[in-house]
Amino acid sequence: MDYKRMLRSVKDAYSGIKHVYIHEQNFRIQIFVSFIIVIIMLLLHLTRGEMVVVLLLILLVLVLELLNTAIEKFLDIVKPRMHLHVAVVKDIMASMVLLASIFALFIGIIIFLPYIVDLFIL
Repeated sequence: MDYKRMLRSVKDAYSGIKHVYIHEQNFRIQIFVSFIIVIIMLLLHLTRGEMVVVLLLILLVLVLELLNTAIEKFLDIVKPRMHLHVAVVKDIMASMVLLASIFALFIGIIIFLPYIVDLFIL
């Protein structure tokens, strides 16, 4: 196993995440919300299964945002001028992230609501 190569790959991956974090406001917002959700998840003592679901949903939204950004950057290289098809692809990619975020919110409400209700009832 080539550890130098593996370390370089990890550094490259970190650079990609750092680039998206610096240049994409939505990604920064999603990271911030993710930290808040994880803190709430730990404070409410969710079950292990619920924690796994919440973490997978967070991962899904963040990965889709990274994919969205990568494809948008690629399209900007291939078709620098805004072309109708490029605009459509970018809209589709954005709606993919939006759809995942909305359903993550719904699932989050289903998971968190009973815990929040219990806090106010007891």
